[in-house]
Amino acid sequence: MPGAVFLRGDRVTLRTVEREDVDFVHDHKNQPAVHRSFIWPYPENRDDVESYLFEGDDDGDVSLLACVDGEDGDPEPVGEVGLSVDERTREGEIGLWIAPPYWGEGYGTEASEMLVDYAFAERNLHRVWAAVLETNEGSKRIWEKLGFEHEGVHRESEFMDGAYRDMHVYGVLEDEWRERDGA
Repeated sequence: MPGAVFLRGDRVTLRTVEREDVDFVHDHKNQPAVHRSFIWPYPENRDDVESYLFEGDDDGDVSLLACVDGEDGDPEPVGEVGLSVDERTREGEIGLWIAPPYWGEGYGTEASEMLVDYAFAERNLHRVWAAVLETNEGSKRIWEKLGFEHEGVHRESEFMDGAYRDMHVYGVLEDEWRERDGA
């Protein structure tokens, strides 16, 4: 039984992550193309994934599966999107990954847009930001398409494939997001 629908878009539905989803997250998050795109150099077994998904602090952070309608009409997960919230500063870091078979379909953009809307409208955040590895052109395009500003570069802050890599930071303020939407 799939998780409860949390947000619904035109093509993407964001739903809660359930224990039956552990295999999907485990199988896809461990793929080199996925975990290298967001600097997660640690292999995770099924228990690690389950712990990450269900045993963390209940601190108001959000983790949802991005789903599309499958051939049978049932929701089919294509990735995960999350929001880590700092209540003191009223800002949130957004992150996502999409399974490689679904890259280039716009699912990451739609899922991210829905979660940013939620962050400002429901969580009363002032700023949402994303950190992007220098080599992750797809993620850079998502944030630029959604109107995030390139705020800067954390030079050589990550280590991957034997070399230090830059991390780019993108951000959007609540009033900029509302102007984008014409509100």
